[in-house]
Amino acid sequence: MKKKFDTADAEKIGDAIGANEIAFETDHFRLKTENSEENRKLVLEVFPETALGSERGMLVVVYAGNVHLQLHNCTGYVISEELGEVTFVAESEGRLSGLVVERGASCSQYAALNRELISSDFTQLGVEVMLSGVALSLAEEVLLDERDEKD
Repeated sequence: MKKKFDTADAEKIGDAIGANEIAFETDHFRLKTENSEENRKLVLEVFPETALGSERGMLVVVYAGNVHLQLHNCTGYVISEELGEVTFVAESEGRLSGLVVERGASCSQYAALNRELISSDFTQLGVEVMLSGVALSLAEEVLLDERDEKD
């Protein structure tokens, strides 16, 4: 990410996913959303910078039902107002991982995808692989920005 994740970022994400509550708690943002029709609740926590072993980085955590998901070393995110979701991504050595948090208190996680997959011709992929490529392709512009910064 170009800048440190801040209150404005949390508010934009909260709007996209229909958060009922957004709070800053000491070292992280906490967003809550729920879908009463389907009896689902989701809590999204974003730690802008925290200790991740011997390194520091951004940590994204989701709690939902019987689920606890984490995305370490998050490098960026993309909001899709049309889809009502936010996609958080992390890239390491040509591999992508992503966490998609959606309006309606649902989420998906994709891990260790080949970086090339998001630029592939999706019609040439099996359905089981296509979904992850399409989901993380939304973040391609953020990933390109990250590579440009390194060059």
